[in-house]
Amino acid sequence: MRFSYVVFDLDGTLLNTIDDLADAGNHVCAARGWPAHTVDEYKHMVGNGIPKLVERFSPAGTDGETLAGALAEFSAYYGEHKEDKTAPYPGVPELLAALKGRGVRLAVLSNKAHALAGPVVERYFPGVFDYVQGALPDAPLKPDPTLLHALMENIGAAPKTTLFVGDSNVDVLTGKNGGLTVCGVLWGFRDRQELEETGADYVIERPEQMLTLLSPGA
Repeated sequence: MRFSYVVFDLDGTLLNTIDDLADAGNHVCAARGWPAHTVDEYKHMVGNGIPKLVERFSPAGTDGETLAGALAEFSAYYGEHKEDKTAPYPGVPELLAALKGRGVRLAVLSNKAHALAGPVVERYFPGVFDYVQGALPDAPLKPDPTLLHALMENIGAAPKTTLFVGDSNVDVLTGKNGGLTVCGVLWGFRDRQELEETGADYVIERPEQMLTLLSPGA
């Protein structure tokens, strides 16, 4: 088997979270009299953590104190509504079951706060993943590979047998910075051009296509 370990991004790769994120962002915008944004616009704001998302949907030039207040409002609303519309992408649960059936070890690396990432993964994929790592206050976010390397050490993964899977340029760069082969997915928040230009080794349209990458000779 070519890859014995697969590390997944979370939002836009395993779970379609964009509607709940957009609703929370627009709730803050409405409360503050700021312009709202479309779901497609939010797809290009996410990927670098919630504080950066709040900064991006806030009007240009918003001061730090206001951003901190907006972040608190977003976090409170999202905490209450993060499961309103969120769901696994079609075919993802079946893919994960097939990978586990082949003995592949699975992990998640997300820029979602660690306190949120673990419960979210367990809520939608109970008992599936060997390790879940979210963002920590004292560690750099993806695409820095610090937490990726720590995750790999924890599960005993070697770069040459580990595949990194994600839907954005942040994910591709994370995998590349960690010395991994990267598979970009097109069912998430970004397009083929972004993934290929950033250096994805593979780009797939459907979850089941990933299974061929784990076979010798792929």
